[in-house]
Amino acid sequence: MKIVVAASGASGVNLGIKTLELLPKEIEKHFIMSQNSKIVLKKEMQIKTHKNEDISASIASGSFGVDAMIIAPCSMNTLAKIACGIADNLVTRCASVMIKEHKKLILAPREIPFSAIALENMHKLAILGVIIAPPVMAYYSEQTNLDEMENFIIGKWFDLLGIENSLYKRWE
Repeated sequence: MKIVVAASGASGVNLGIKTLELLPKEIEKHFIMSQNSKIVLKKEMQIKTHKNEDISASIASGSFGVDAMIIAPCSMNTLAKIACGIADNLVTRCASVMIKEHKKLILAPREIPFSAIALENMHKLAILGVIIAPPVMAYYSEQTNLDEMENFIIGKWFDLLGIENSLYKRWE
């Protein structure tokens, strides 16, 4: 399985990084960070890092065979570009490919409250099959600290991707 994880916007970028860290080793991982995300992780995480400006990167082609993509966090700017079909950087180009190839695309919008424009863009994307999954926790899993809250959110994203995990306490 090949998965692209992208982080757009600096706030909450740790969720994207932690998602990469928790993905099983047998998954081929690709990582894109927007200009506002300043962390370089290539050596530490055994992932292929791509420059957001490089829209000719392998992962920008449907023939490369990416299975899924998650943008966590997803800024409202990135979400709006995807909803309008703007593919002016690698993050939005990959998202565009996921939509046209009918592959799984998960967006984790991070800015609340959601404006009517943002909700309209989310609705438009949801109709196309994009999964809108903001980093929202549930209380039934009884998190006691930030790490457990993040694990819950990432575990739910993994569930959506069909990746088995035991990152959170399930409903009993």
